[in-house]
Amino acid sequence: MVTNTPQLSRALRHTTTAPVRIVHLGLGAFHRSHQAWYTQHSRDGAEWGIAAFTGRRPDAADALAEQDGLYTLIERSGQEDSFEMIGSIVEAVDGADVGRLCELVSAKETAVITLTITEAAYGLASDGRFDAGSPAVADDLARLRDAGAGGTEAPTTPLGRLVLALGARRDAGAGPLAVVSCDNLPGNGEVARHAVLGMAEAWDAGVAAWIGQNVSFVSTSVDRITPRTTPADLAKVEESCGYRDNSPVVAEPFRNWVLSGDFPAGRPRWEDAGAVVVDDIEPYENRKLWLLNGAHSLLAYAGQLRGHTTVSEALNDRLCQEAMELFWDEAAAHLSGEDLHVPEYREALRERFGNSRIAHHLSQIAADGTTKLRMRALPVLAAERAQGRSGAGSALMLAAWIDYLAREHEPQDPQASALHVANRLDGQERVAALLSLVSPQLSDNPQVVSLVAGLCGAFAAEATLTSHRPQKISGRNS
Repeated sequence: MVTNTPQLSRALRHTTTAPVRIVHLGLGAFHRSHQAWYTQHSRDGAEWGIAAFTGRRPDAADALAEQDGLYTLIERSGQEDSFEMIGSIVEAVDGADVGRLCELVSAKETAVITLTITEAAYGLASDGRFDAGSPAVADDLARLRDAGAGGTEAPTTPLGRLVLALGARRDAGAGPLAVVSCDNLPGNGEVARHAVLGMAEAWDAGVAAWIGQNVSFVSTSVDRITPRTTPADLAKVEESCGYRDNSPVVAEPFRNWVLSGDFPAGRPRWEDAGAVVVDDIEPYENRKLWLLNGAHSLLAYAGQLRGHTTVSEALNDRLCQEAMELFWDEAAAHLSGEDLHVPEYREALRERFGNSRIAHHLSQIAADGTTKLRMRALPVLAAERAQGRSGAGSALMLAAWIDYLAREHEPQDPQASALHVANRLDGQERVAALLSLVSPQLSDNPQVVSLVAGLCGAFAAEATLTSHRPQKISGRNS
């Protein structure tokens, strides 16, 4: 459609650009609704420009570059929309431009590298350790060696690109900096440390030693529901703001950011925008990973089995809601500390999930199940069984995932090929094979396999989950 509405740009909005001091890997909607928003709202945000690199494809960078990095954040409550122009991203770059990444990371002015590369990109094996033998890692190690020898083959994964760029910073003598993981992983700072050092040690011991001495790895808990942007959202921005924006982002009003770690070269004053800096982040991580992300995964699988497409639709389904509350009861039993305010957090989640104006698609949440369930279901299941209870609420999440895989023949998952093979089996053998891809400990426990198998089919028809309320079990199994 031809329109005379001007395109969003810095020239149009008369905004200036801050110097690049933050490099981000994983340019996407969540980063733009969260870390970029916090940076803009920091008191010193005008001194902290972000250069953001895409992951697999250049599309987001190409679109954002047309607008000089500017975009509109649509804050969508249950009643209305509000609009804000975000300008903290001053450079949007194709992730394949590894030369530009190395140049920016090597600059002394760069103090922080933030990551939203998804859980699967850290190269974790099913036991939670860094998997140096995975095909993607092996391929990138070959490319790192080629690049180090003066070749033209650059790494293709975020992890390989980051290690190469940190090696360039060492060579430039640019000094220490902080790497800040903003992915939904427990201890994500330590995960990033192990992943980066694992890749570096396999490539260049000198680079690995420099990273160990000069790079801090900050752990975070991040929270803001950010659904996909639709054509209707683009039209809404044009109508309400008077300019065309090809890259608006929609987000709920709620936001939360908890950080723990050192910033040897400084950071923005994110606490001015409401971020919280703590010494011990684990309780906050667990609250978010279990209550929000765990409930999201459960609703994603159970809701789609029940014919729903969004979180708000699934929450209105009595069976899905009851399953969520059952899981929450289990998780809450292992969340301690008055500062967590668990009852209030649960109530806030019910309100957030019920916001029907935020079309958070279940199919989007369902991706990468083998990685996500390892973080969201397993800790609660293990804790429940260690205290002599069945863990049925956590097992329901696994059962819903297994039923979902029976109808989703091409799931988006880092272990998609192995899932396809396991799906060909029948009965408890199939259940055990699928559970082994989440964790070998699950499939090695016949009681857990039997529990999950018995819960399969729970969302296929109208039923009650009262029979699955936590019961004592004999022994203490994990």
